[in-house]
Amino acid sequence: MSELTIALDMMGGDIGPPVTFPAALKAAQAYPDVTFLLFGHQDAIQHEFKKRNISESDGIMSRMPIVHCEEVVGMGDSPASVLRNKKQSSMRKMIESVEQNNAQACVSSGNTGALMALAYYRLKTLSGIDRPALVSRMPTAGQHRVFLLDLGANVTCTAETLFQYGVMGSVLAQQVAQIEKPRVALLNVGEEDIKGNAQVKMADQIFKNANSVNYIGYVEGTEIFSDAADVIVTDGFTGNIALKSSEGLAKLVINEVKRQSQKSFLTRMMARAAMPLLKKIYNRVNPDQYNGASLIGLRGTVIKSHGNASSDAFYYAIGLAIQEARMQVPEKIKASIETVLLEQI
Repeated sequence: MSELTIALDMMGGDIGPPVTFPAALKAAQAYPDVTFLLFGHQDAIQHEFKKRNISESDGIMSRMPIVHCEEVVGMGDSPASVLRNKKQSSMRKMIESVEQNNAQACVSSGNTGALMALAYYRLKTLSGIDRPALVSRMPTAGQHRVFLLDLGANVTCTAETLFQYGVMGSVLAQQVAQIEKPRVALLNVGEEDIKGNAQVKMADQIFKNANSVNYIGYVEGTEIFSDAADVIVTDGFTGNIALKSSEGLAKLVINEVKRQSQKSFLTRMMARAAMPLLKKIYNRVNPDQYNGASLIGLRGTVIKSHGNASSDAFYYAIGLAIQEARMQVPEKIKASIETVLLEQI
C-alpha cells in the first residue's frame, strides 16, 4: 500500500503529456511507495503508456491510475472564466483531490493565475493567513539554498502579509532544508533603516517585535545568492522579476560557455579537459533542478511548475511535492501561525 498519493495535472504546460508523462513515470520508478493520480484526457495518457509498451500487467501501472477529465485549462484562459466554466478540467479535478484528501499534494505546469485561483477557491487559506504566496528555492554561495517569496501570487502586499510570508518561509526552510533557525530578511533597495517604501518599513518593525522569527533585517538584490539569508521576503511583483531575471542570467551563462567552447579546436580541447568542473557548475546553476514553486498558506500542498518545463524539470517539481507532503508543511505552518497569534494577544 502506498504511503502517499500525489495528484498530477497531465495536461498542463506548453506541451502536456509528452512532457508530464515521462516525469510521472520516472517519479513512479524513483518513489515505489507513492501513488500518482494522472488527471487528464484518458486517450492522450494511455497513448504515452502504449508508446513505452507499459500494460496493466506491469506493477507500476497500478500506481499510476488515470482520472479522465474532459476539459483542459489553456494558458490563455482567465482565472475567472476557469472558475466559472471549466469545472471538469484536469487542473480543477487535481486540486479537488487534495481538498477531498484523496491526494496529499498536487503538481501542475498549467496557467499560473488559474491554478492560484482554483487552489485559493477550493482549498482556502490557513487560519491567520491573509493570502497564499509562491515560494521557490534558489542556489547560493553557501551550503543551503535560499527560499524567496512571494514570486507572483500577490503583486502588492501589506506589511502584515509580508510578515506572514516570513513566518511561512521560515517553516518551509526548517522542514524542507532542515535549517534549525532560518535567517529571515526583507528584500530592499538598501540595508539602511531609511531605505524602502512604507510597507517594507512597517514590515521591518513587525518582524523586529516578533520573537517567533529569526529576523536579520534588510538584504539587497545583490545578496540573494550570497548566503546572506535563508528566507528572503518581498512582494510578488518584485519577487517574480528577481526570479525570472536570475533564471535568464543562468541560461545566458550556460549557453555562452557552450558557444565559446565550440569556437575552435583549442577551445574544444580546453572544454573537454574542464568538463568535470563545468558539469559541477552546471548542476549547481541549472534552473531545471530548482523548478517547482510552492503555493504556501493553503490547506493543502500545491506545487507550480514552469509552463515550459522539461520532463526533468517537472520531475523535480514532483519530488518537491513529495517532500512537502511527507513533512506535512501546511500543518507545520498552521502551528507556527497560531504561535505568532498568541504572541500578539
